[in-house]
Amino acid sequence: MVGIQRLSYNGLDIAFAPYNEYQIKIKKISIVHLLSSKRVQSFAPIRQEEVSRMIEKISSLSEASEIVNLTEFLANFARLNVCRTAFGKRYEDDERSSSRFHKLIREAEAMFTTFFFSDYFPSVIGWLDKLTGKFSRLEKTFKDLDAFFEEIINDHLDPNKPKSEREDIVDVLLQLMNERSFELTLDHIKAVLMVILIAGTDTSSAMVIWAMAELMKNPISMKNVQEELRNVMQHKGCINNSDLVGLEYFKAVVKETFRLQPATPLLIVHETIRKSTIEGYDILPKTLVYVNAWAIGRDPENWSDPEKFMPERFLGSSIDFKGYDFELIPFGAGRRICPGIHLGVANMELALANLLYYFDWELPSGVKKEDVDNDTFPGITMHKKNPLCLLAKKINKI
Repeated sequence: MVGIQRLSYNGLDIAFAPYNEYQIKIKKISIVHLLSSKRVQSFAPIRQEEVSRMIEKISSLSEASEIVNLTEFLANFARLNVCRTAFGKRYEDDERSSSRFHKLIREAEAMFTTFFFSDYFPSVIGWLDKLTGKFSRLEKTFKDLDAFFEEIINDHLDPNKPKSEREDIVDVLLQLMNERSFELTLDHIKAVLMVILIAGTDTSSAMVIWAMAELMKNPISMKNVQEELRNVMQHKGCINNSDLVGLEYFKAVVKETFRLQPATPLLIVHETIRKSTIEGYDILPKTLVYVNAWAIGRDPENWSDPEKFMPERFLGSSIDFKGYDFELIPFGAGRRICPGIHLGVANMELALANLLYYFDWELPSGVKKEDVDNDTFPGITMHKKNPLCLLAKKINKI
């Protein structure tokens, strides 16, 4: 795919690399060095700080009885969290850099899903993409992203740079490149940063919004999950990820959200590597395969009342989203399961738990729960089209 190939440095990233020896190596780097459970835990202080900042800002709006645009708050939380995790920098502190950064993300996301004639008629009417300006737009986006990553890497290579309290992902990748334990180049590093940047900022914020939207439409589920959180936490400070272990109903809400509103409804496109036959159909090598996680999560053969948000279905159930139960595969399964699953879930759960713990949420005056829609934007990640705007009533102290 033209857009994907260009922005992934011709398939050097984790997600879009073809299945070969390189893909095995880059995935090993990701799982062992970048996104392991231990590494995700090392980023916990960053998550805590960014969640606390978000809660404080929402508290100010709550005291003034002003409407909270949760979509905007969670998008900022996700971006800042990923930037500090990957680059060691908080772009909100510099308004000019922040604006540039947000524009880069939006344009890259658009290029991933833009229709190119070349993808379907490469030898016939690819010139149409040049005529319509899509190729030049793609090239500009790539060069802007490349320059952005170049600045980040050069900043980390600067010998006069102040020593950071903790390693970020760029630090780890540069260290691996210098050790030559893996054959990494700067293009490899940029490709990995690209997919972490796009995937990390999009999916976790989208999932928290879908969870909150479903809970607003289902007040009994909202009451149950808030009671569990508040009974267990007993007026403690900011919740951390370790506090959430054993919270059965909260975990059920997370699973039910993944089932009903997966962030990536069509998993990242796959490609067959050999000929196979499925139910009498011959599938040739290099066939593109789209796995519809959205439809799988709503299959009436596997789920009773599949269109209904019902966390109770997971109480006492062993079904999980880690790739072993094919009824629920929001992160994929097998060799190409998303290596960022630990980081994505940690970010989502922490933000959602704190929002539910600190505030009671109400719809603005004149808005009914039936008015909370499920309209979406087109794209790899399924974002709620209309912002989720709510009133927050503060219950617990920070």
